[in-house]
Amino acid sequence: MPKESDFRLVESPKPHAGAGEALVRALYLSVDPYMRPLMSGHSSYARGVQVGEVMVGGAVGVVVESNDPRIAQGDVVSAMLGWQDYAVAHARSLHHVDPQQAPVSTALYVLGVPGLTAYFGLLDICHPQPGETVVVSAAAGAVGSLVGQIARIKRCRVVGIAGSDEKVRYVCQDLGFDGGFNYRETADYESKLKELCPNGIDVYFDNVGGPVTDAVLRLINNRARVAVCGQISQYNAERPDVGPRWFGQLIVRQARVEGFLVHQFSDRYDEAYRHLSAWLHENRLRYREDIVEGLENAPRAFIGMLEGRNIGKRLVKIADVQ
Repeated sequence: MPKESDFRLVESPKPHAGAGEALVRALYLSVDPYMRPLMSGHSSYARGVQVGEVMVGGAVGVVVESNDPRIAQGDVVSAMLGWQDYAVAHARSLHHVDPQQAPVSTALYVLGVPGLTAYFGLLDICHPQPGETVVVSAAAGAVGSLVGQIARIKRCRVVGIAGSDEKVRYVCQDLGFDGGFNYRETADYESKLKELCPNGIDVYFDNVGGPVTDAVLRLINNRARVAVCGQISQYNAERPDVGPRWFGQLIVRQARVEGFLVHQFSDRYDEAYRHLSAWLHENRLRYREDIVEGLENAPRAFIGMLEGRNIGKRLVKIADVQ
């Protein structure tokens, strides 16, 4: 597990935008599970963060200086700006955010990468059908909370797995999940899943890996689909877990397990944004933000997210929206 002492807060002169660039003042910073593997200095899908570099991360902010006609001073934009108050970015990497559509923070949640991840991971990888049973791990987190709600929109039965009784109440009472359980207080995951999923499991959206996933996979139905989105239970492990060899279950159930990266659907982002925005305005998608104030507290916010202290999307507020 990372420690706050692994991070250093550095003050330096405010940069300036060059040709084709813009200078952005951050308003909100996102902290996400994918950042942890990058801290090891390597990743199977992205360049790692080297010691001494600015920590990577998505942010939404206001343009304070622009040298590109596509971006104007005062525009609200989102991009991978890193953990910093001010960032220079190429104009082509900035995405406009409409403050009239929704609070700008949603560009890092429902109308941002978590929303896109939930949308494509569930609908394109798992193809849920009405009446099927969908199980979501890390169900109260940024992605899981949206996956369960989209599954409900698609008329599925949804069971969420989360790390506290409060989180289970949140997904069931506030978000409309059909059932759930607290894995920290449950001794036998398989028995609990049998109780909550009497007709078996057709779709599993995996955010955690480990023993939770082992238990789910023992109960999948014929032609089940599993989307592997994250493996947060493994990110701080010094060596890989050795768990049950469950691949035989895929043969017996003729099931499919598929991992994905949201960027593989980049040519269809507009489609997802249209649906997510419509569901948000129709109140069919609800969300909860867990906000920590101040850039200096970003490490604490990040570590707390890895420890499961947040409900909904963990954000760091850098500055007020003007």
